[in-house]
Amino acid sequence: MDWEYINLNEDFLSGADGPTDVDASFHIVISDEEILSIDGAHPWRPLTGDEYRWLDIDEISAHYLGTAAGIPVFVNEVDPEAEEPEGYEFETLWSFLGRTDEALFSLLGRAKQVVDWYQNHQFCGQCGKPTGDAEADRSRKCDDCGNMFYPRLSPSIIVLITRGEEVLLAKNANARGDFYSTIAGFVEPGESIEEAVHREVREEVGVGVKNLQYFNSQSWPFPNSLMLGFHAEYTGGEIVLQEEEIIDARWFHYTEMPNRPVMVSISGWLIDHYIRQMESPED
Repeated sequence: MDWEYINLNEDFLSGADGPTDVDASFHIVISDEEILSIDGAHPWRPLTGDEYRWLDIDEISAHYLGTAAGIPVFVNEVDPEAEEPEGYEFETLWSFLGRTDEALFSLLGRAKQVVDWYQNHQFCGQCGKPTGDAEADRSRKCDDCGNMFYPRLSPSIIVLITRGEEVLLAKNANARGDFYSTIAGFVEPGESIEEAVHREVREEVGVGVKNLQYFNSQSWPFPNSLMLGFHAEYTGGEIVLQEEEIIDARWFHYTEMPNRPVMVSISGWLIDHYIRQMESPED
């Protein structure tokens, strides 16, 4: 089946233990954290098995991701010193943000995170000995001391703060692009998700919130976050910036919003959901 006819939302089934001998396959090729694209292919698509074999680039590792419409999907890490193949180009994952749909961006993010995990766990963090692939799942095992290393996820919160018909949005000092977004941060050890929301809001913009309502979650591959989204209501306090993180924060009426995140991100979903609620309160 051609990639263009596959609906990833319905047809992708994730997996870790893939087949070794296949007639057809799809390949996401990564080199030095960049993803290989076919020149002139719009929208983006992975390589077929034949296309990947014809690349003739030294492979560092290969990882099974699952099936798309029954066809195995692999991510292949190739030699970062290899020249860019003619007719192809390598692009950062950031460059796909906003130009692909959510399902494809999620698959590309999954591919990059699996490769990152494999690169970072070649040796045991306890005894320093080499690790090997486990047989039953996606993990690395130290044959010397038995330690297991699974792909790491970092739980994070992201919250949209509302005050009647206004939202509090902030411009992050490290953000790529000129836009205002929701408040976000990593969960600390020993902290509940709800406690993390209150702490991050207080630290970054100095205000208090109440009535936390869980909204949705999203895997976010920069670098390996699991974003847990909330709506929350403002309770009081003046905006005080955590200047090393936030360069500006202010209240915006929902009809006069600034440049905001793309809709492939959970921050975009949170803002869009709030605006739709304000425009159609009966829904």
